[in-house]
Amino acid sequence: MHKKLQVYYFIDEFNYSHLINLDKNISLIWRNKNKETLLKTLIELRNFCNKNGRKLYINNDVYLAHKIGADGIYISSNNKDLILSPGRLKKNFKILGSAHNVKEIKIKEIQKVTEIFLSPLFKNKRNNKLEIFRYLNLRKATNIKDIALGGIDEKNFKRLKLINPTGFAGISYFEKKKGP
Repeated sequence: MHKKLQVYYFIDEFNYSHLINLDKNISLIWRNKNKETLLKTLIELRNFCNKNGRKLYINNDVYLAHKIGADGIYISSNNKDLILSPGRLKKNFKILGSAHNVKEIKIKEIQKVTEIFLSPLFKNKRNNKLEIFRYLNLRKATNIKDIALGGIDEKNFKRLKLINPTGFAGISYFEKKKGP
């Protein structure tokens, strides 16, 4: 893994004191599933990202992403309906998406994602996992850049070298540390 990895951190709150201590190359994905997001909070987060040279992506809401000036959108694996018209997107607007199987990968190709989060790579809280062999087989199903997601921790981080992904993403991996 000699290339610089794309790194993404899923967040559901704007915790300045935590985020400011993370490595600067970590992009943020706002994925607030359980509560209403205040526009003011997202604008503060966008300003923080701009000031600190970070990218910000919004989960499944292209209207909100444009409204706050986010760098792109993250389309979750269960979102199979969202089709974006490239002509209506701002320049350099990035479309990220996730998939767990070949069928979902094909949907993400139709959705024009530029990076696909293949998950879960390692054992997660639900005890699901792809493991390395299945991950590599899924990666062969597409030409989209792959991002490893799921169950990545300090112990198995070195195993990422075996698959050599474009990047990786997580939640708990970043909650206790300052970055990779």
